[in-house]
Amino acid sequence: MHAGFTDLETTAMSAALQAARNGHRGANPLVGAAILTRDSQIVVGHHAGAGSPHAEVDAITTAIDLGVDLAASTLFVTLEPCNHTGRTGPCAQAIIEAGIPDVVFALPDSNGVAAGGGATLAEAGVRVRSGLGRDESSALNARWRRAVDAERPFVTVKIAQSLDGMVAASDGTSQWITSAQSREHSHEFRSRVDGILVGSGTVLADDPRLNARGPSGEPLETQPMPIVLGLTSLPPESFLALNPDTIHLRTRNITAALGELHARGLRHILVEGGPSVLGAFFAAGAVDEVFCYQAPLLVGAGRSSLSGLGTSTLSEAVGLVPDETAEPAVAQLGPDVLLHFVTGDTSFGTTDNYTI
Repeated sequence: MHAGFTDLETTAMSAALQAARNGHRGANPLVGAAILTRDSQIVVGHHAGAGSPHAEVDAITTAIDLGVDLAASTLFVTLEPCNHTGRTGPCAQAIIEAGIPDVVFALPDSNGVAAGGGATLAEAGVRVRSGLGRDESSALNARWRRAVDAERPFVTVKIAQSLDGMVAASDGTSQWITSAQSREHSHEFRSRVDGILVGSGTVLADDPRLNARGPSGEPLETQPMPIVLGLTSLPPESFLALNPDTIHLRTRNITAALGELHARGLRHILVEGGPSVLGAFFAAGAVDEVFCYQAPLLVGAGRSSLSGLGTSTLSEAVGLVPDETAEPAVAQLGPDVLLHFVTGDTSFGTTDNYTI
């Protein structure tokens, strides 16, 4: 039992923390909520992603549907209720309007734009307590918090490779190493990010579109911004040169590139390559999440999925941690295996330059 909290309250916060794992990592933190009713039942909710109801509102809506007396309930949430209007309204106000008299949150919100919900609730006469589940909530969103503190987007890296770590054979052929099921999954994920980044070398080699498409090739409703990193000009006839939405970051400095994307309002980007770009992001300590699509192929001599990491001994290896959220840590996609990781505490600092 946590000091100052009952066993039942601790159980409710544990339920909120587990609900948080049903969300997707990215521009927003993983947040879960649990409503402890008068008769000791627990109703949970979570934030499913940008634009969807926040965890508190999700739990409140479900509780209302179930006929719960909110005026005799306690709300537990893994992060301080937000106090601002973004794509959704402020959760603090939603809690006040629902008539919930008691709120417990695990961790204060360090995002200055959203913080202050606890004070707003207290001023409205709500009993507010905090600290229960603090360590667990902090660990759950450690990489998101690091991105926020650095004023950069949350960075997901995609790797699609053979079993021996190749993205192309020695003659340059690469379509398709992974299966249709893996490509469908990756395109659905593309539709959830603010932008997709590749190096200018990838543009020259593959002429990608960097959009999100369905199984039949149709564009999905939500599209990411295409981003090119590097000093080389884009061929005028390429898809990305012809796309007016393309952002061309004429730099080799990872920190500068991420700072510019953050200033443009992008909060979650997907980095898809090439190998030197992936290596530079890892070397800069700027990777938060990894999706690795592993195909059951042995290519032999070919192009490695990652280069330029700059490590020379095992102790310098980048640590990856299997992630259990809405995306399972290991999943079967047709013949392929999807591995989902978050990066550990290993960081090399900042890498200023790389060669595309």
